[in-house]
Amino acid sequence: MSILAAIAVLALLIVVHELGHFMAARLQGIHANRFSIGFGPILAKYQGAETEYAIRAFPLGGFVGFPDDEPESKYPPNDPNLLRNRPILDRAIVISAGVIANLVFAYLLLVTQVGFVGVQDFAARPGVLVPEIATDVSSAASQAGIKSGDIVLSVDGQPIDGSQSGLFTLKQKIQSHPQEPIQLTVKRGEETFETTVTPDRGKDGKGQVGVRLSPNGKLIRKHPSNIFQVFSTAAEEFQRIAVLTIQGFGQLISNFRETADQVSGPVAIVAIGADIARSDASNLFQFAALISINLAIINILPLPALDGGQLAFLFIEGLRGKPLPTHIQDGVMQTGLMLLLGLGIFLILRDTANLPWIQKLLQ
Repeated sequence: MSILAAIAVLALLIVVHELGHFMAARLQGIHANRFSIGFGPILAKYQGAETEYAIRAFPLGGFVGFPDDEPESKYPPNDPNLLRNRPILDRAIVISAGVIANLVFAYLLLVTQVGFVGVQDFAARPGVLVPEIATDVSSAASQAGIKSGDIVLSVDGQPIDGSQSGLFTLKQKIQSHPQEPIQLTVKRGEETFETTVTPDRGKDGKGQVGVRLSPNGKLIRKHPSNIFQVFSTAAEEFQRIAVLTIQGFGQLISNFRETADQVSGPVAIVAIGADIARSDASNLFQFAALISINLAIINILPLPALDGGQLAFLFIEGLRGKPLPTHIQDGVMQTGLMLLLGLGIFLILRDTANLPWIQKLLQ
């Protein structure tokens, strides 16, 4: 059920995006003859009065089709309600409406999360938790007597708390002092003791002690006191997610080699969503908002086959006073679509191979 919930979330966000395009066209009286979720062969379809609604084989997105260039179109080439015959502004509204729909939907999801479930917060406790240490008995942590479940209260006499700030302080201290002794105050149960750890020098030259560190505290939920706080808190969370997403894309572009393996496809997204649904289904609202904002930002990038690529063509048309030749636009868009499908298939295969139950089968 958790997997089905995650798939439903992803499908819903694709529907919202394509529905944005579709409604923007219909509300302006522009003909739209196809509404498809997925690409490739049709699995199921329904023929409406003007539009064919279909579910296709490859769940890598969706599209809204227009009869502008179809040989068997029932509309004359000079029909003012064909998309290509509309002014640039009308077409730009249709193209950008999917992104706008995802952003608006993300905000509404966060309003729902904040209003009905509350805002998840972290109540930090003193010290940084050591949930796991390396099995290697020669690791610096093992030699210092540190065990799983210990809490590091201070480093070189400096108290640290269980927040991200405290976690960063301890990591920085360890990484910046390879082969130099560091004094730690450690709590184990009700016992508190002092120990000295000497970080090993890693391949990157940074210190390491052979432990995994995590914040120390518990998750709590805060509920807004009034309706105005619901909307303002949702706006703050929306801004936080959007900024982090943009920063993530910036790091991917500027440091592609180190961050490329962090790119996730549909399989990984569903797996993450399933884990969230199993642990706390109420967090699916925030998960869906995160994915919706990611879809919006990805689609607005000026890349072929994405909404941003089509907007780039409109921008060039505005500068030239006429559109680029059709064969150039078609060639660029078809190439971009093939690359997008290829990337999607690669991510599906890679993420499927990395699933825990697949890894067990391969062992």
